[in-house]
Amino acid sequence: MTGLRGPVLVVGAGLLGTSVGLALRARGIEVLLRDVNDEHLRTASGLGAGTPANGSPVAPELVVVAVPPDHLAEAIAEALTTTDAVVTDVGSVKGRPLARVAELVPAEALARYVGSHPMAGSERSGPLAASSLLFDGRPWAVAPHASSYPGAAALVTALAEACGATPFAFTPAEHDAAVARTSHVPHVMAALVAGALADAPSEHLSLSGQGVRDVTRIAAGDPALWQQILTANAAALTGLLREVRDRLDGVLDALDAGSRDALAEVLGRGVAGTAAIPGKHGGPTVPVEGVFVGVPDHPGELARLFADCGDIGVNIEDVRIDHDPGRPVGLTELTVAEDAADRLRTALEERGWSVHG
Repeated sequence: MTGLRGPVLVVGAGLLGTSVGLALRARGIEVLLRDVNDEHLRTASGLGAGTPANGSPVAPELVVVAVPPDHLAEAIAEALTTTDAVVTDVGSVKGRPLARVAELVPAEALARYVGSHPMAGSERSGPLAASSLLFDGRPWAVAPHASSYPGAAALVTALAEACGATPFAFTPAEHDAAVARTSHVPHVMAALVAGALADAPSEHLSLSGQGVRDVTRIAAGDPALWQQILTANAAALTGLLREVRDRLDGVLDALDAGSRDALAEVLGRGVAGTAAIPGKHGGPTVPVEGVFVGVPDHPGELARLFADCGDIGVNIEDVRIDHDPGRPVGLTELTVAEDAADRLRTALEERGWSVHG
């Protein structure tokens, strides 16, 4: 059981706010909803994420602010001055909103504020994209400032746990440096790579494979939202981007000079970086291998493949599908533990699957 009893007021009924409401309602916690967009409010309440606040006299225990970055500080300040509740937000940046809120409210009110940030989302937006399971197993940063009440931080930690997430404690500055490295730089780089495709000849794009889809997927995020996120975290982001620029200059120099040793250093550092990413459930990275299986592109085939893997007794760590443009078949990559890959290949072939590689 968590220490969060409710009611919880969620301000902003978009993807994150509605998902918070759905997760809390699934655990029996009362949720009130508020949004300037009446359609979002109707949709979120219709989905069961909570009931419209509508001037409800019920005093919330906690306010969760889930509005776009440009409006965070003012919405947080309003919640602190109009309620006696602990207030948190789910924005992507913590330092700049905190500084602005500190200008808007007295110190005793500021002590009830603790920023937070669930590392979960989608390329889609709005309440219809929400899910009660959005935060399950995901990291949720809890970032109290120097004068936050300890009890306020504990309540926000309880919120993360009630939503199914795993809370991690950061200072606001630590948080912003971390997301610049793990989220904001990757988004900028994905946008740059995807942008190079926008005007590419169609015959070039016909060779698109899973690699380019993997690298560019997150570039499909809402540009208006990402403008706000990136400018809000400019202080942490620009230094990292300059480091990337210097490494890119090194790649250009290596290519001009034909230096394979210099390229090997850059590529090797990339391998080391991917190995440093935490493994499943935050544990150590487990050596894995891809098993490629041709799957006919019609209903029921993926289910049959997964059922066969279950019968064989091999756990699928990840799955990707690359649709072959020349055949009605999807080449499905099953990522499994390295020591199980050969056994899976053999067993799938015995069951009639076309296994590649």
